[in-house]
Amino acid sequence: MDLSNLPGAPVPARTVLASADIDRALTRIAHEILEANKGAEDLVLMGIPRRGYPLARRLAAKIAAADSSVDAGAIVGQLDVTMFRDDLARQPTRAPHATKVPLSGIDDKVVVLVDDVLYSGRTIRAALDALTELGRPRIVRLAVLVDRGHRELPIRADHVGKNLPTAAAEKVRVRLQETDDPAVDEVVIEAAP
Repeated sequence: MDLSNLPGAPVPARTVLASADIDRALTRIAHEILEANKGAEDLVLMGIPRRGYPLARRLAAKIAAADSSVDAGAIVGQLDVTMFRDDLARQPTRAPHATKVPLSGIDDKVVVLVDDVLYSGRTIRAALDALTELGRPRIVRLAVLVDRGHRELPIRADHVGKNLPTAAAEKVRVRLQETDDPAVDEVVIEAAP
């Protein structure tokens, strides 16, 4: 007897991006970044921990593969936003991550903030505040693997791997080899508990 159709039955998680889909999305985003910037000059990718940083590293590798003059390691940084969040009092304690700025800095650079999921926009607002503490970029752009909607702030991504309309009660989980499980790269939608 199949109980999955009964009211209140748990809804299984559904995979919306598998490993190959994530790779294709990142390849497309890398090319979009190069096109929007008219090359890789003055480009810096700042990944937001936890999953934005490995995505930024993957994007840098793809940019370097498309443009042999790029040193992938030299254009990637990590931007911790923990102390700039507006929900610190309501969220569980978060361990801050180290902020790592490329040697070239961010002043007068084209900085692309990289994150896994764009939802309310509050993490990106915090990232913009954190970025201003480090310097003054010429341009700031945003690249995300998934845009799930439900914005609370007027923030929009410039580069999106997948637009994924979701219900507010659903959870979008990004699992990456670098942060979660060496055997898994996927994006799944789960029903909220």
